Amino acid sequence: MLAIVCPGQGSQTPGFLSEWLDVDGVREHLAALGEITGRDLIEHGTVSDEETIKDTAVAQPLIVAAGLVTARALFGERLPANAVLAGHSVGEITASALAGALSENDAMNFVRVRANAMAEAAAATPTGMAAVLGGDPQEVLDRLAELGLTPANANGGGQTVAAGTMEQLAALGENPPAKARVIPLKVAGAFHTAHMAPAVGVLQELAETLAPSEPSTALLSNYDGQAVESGAANLESLVAQVSRPVRWDLCMQTLAAQGVTGILELAPAGTLVGLARRGLKGVKGMALKTPADLDAAREFIAEHTSN
Repeated sequence: MLAIVCPGQGSQTPGFLSEWLDVDGVREHLAALGEITGRDLIEHGTVSDEETIKDTAVAQPLIVAAGLVTARALFGERLPANAVLAGHSVGEITASALAGALSENDAMNFVRVRANAMAEAAAATPTGMAAVLGGDPQEVLDRLAELGLTPANANGGGQTVAAGTMEQLAALGENPPAKARVIPLKVAGAFHTAHMAPAVGVLQELAETLAPSEPSTALLSNYDGQAVESGAANLESLVAQVSRPVRWDLCMQTLAAQGVTGILELAPAGTLVGLARRGLKGVKGMALKTPADLDAAREFIAEHTSN
């Protein structure tokens, strides 16, 4: 069984879409998605520097668009039958569009408003995020609580992402939990925490103008790792997601319970396959990073959809 997963913010690197522009239809598709968001996604995916694409208002539309254009280059207009979709944080919007729970136009409008609202919320107070690798899980949570930090992403495989003010994160780095490493992430705010509460109201207003549909492919929620019940419920969850933790660990538990044998990660790929290596032992992974990976990806899909 195949899982198709879509990465979140922090997975982008300068120039990661450069080679994709040589694939038929990608340039035009990316340009069209950029028009919806009011961003030059071709420029940001090819020549913009690291600091530019770290900006939340740029990063989020860029990541969602990257997943959509690389998915079309790989699958065309139809996903493999009986696959399951999941996305991490902003990647859940990508997955929602691929599942048909949102149209591409609605997905890009949603991520445009989400990114701008979250950037505005992040600007109110200097905040950020850091990955905590290793350590006793309870000791990690206790240390975060001591510092007033939020475990914003429970990623499984011994990784928790802490979010809060820069002072709180600095204190964590100076005195991490026993046997744990703290790695600052390339994001511009404390996402999935109360710091993002102002963005929720903005997205609630937008949601009233969108037209969600029933997903045509199984779609897992970051909230509890379970398949969403309807397009409307998925949209409601996407709105709430910006200020509540991402439970990727529960998504991986569901993938394991459903008997997934292969995980294919769309561009900008690598992060979620890495988490699966630690959290889903025995499940094969494939990271679709460049067009050179397309043939191998098709073979991978055939291997994990043959039954």
